[in-house]
Amino acid sequence: MHPGLHRALLQLFRRLPVSARRRVVRTVSPSFTVGSMCFIERADGDLLLVQHSYRRRWGVPGGLLERGEDPADAAIREVREEVGLDVVLLGEPAVVVDPIPQRVDIVYRARLAPGCDPDRAEPRSPEIVALAWFAPRDLPELQHETASAFVVLARGRRAGETERQTVRTPGHRD
Repeated sequence: MHPGLHRALLQLFRRLPVSARRRVVRTVSPSFTVGSMCFIERADGDLLLVQHSYRRRWGVPGGLLERGEDPADAAIREVREEVGLDVVLLGEPAVVVDPIPQRVDIVYRARLAPGCDPDRAEPRSPEIVALAWFAPRDLPELQHETASAFVVLARGRRAGETERQTVRTPGHRD
């Protein structure tokens, strides 16, 4: 684009009301879905994994945010809806950006809420066909998104979780 035309368009854009500017940006910018996922750790260190009805590999509870929903609230809601457990989120979330499917995952670590029995976990959604607790060193084959998120969280734990981590992953289909 010619620099003079670019400058003129920016000046025009600046004069638009804020709501019109937002509409323009949302129209010309790529759209991403945003989801929350939750790695739930039992007292003995085992992690809760789920098998989704529409995927071959194992994943963790999670899903897309509802319009206007806070990512932390979405993570807690998804865990309750999918496996029937109440959790407490730990530390700051990690952020994983996957540009090819245009997805952003907000990744949380969690433990069971006080008084919540890990043996109460069961599939509570048609999306979940099975669940199981796994030792971190004995994990089954993971969905691409889950594996990427697991690596990001492991890095955060080694770094003492002093900063939020953002990772871009290459596009990959499960």
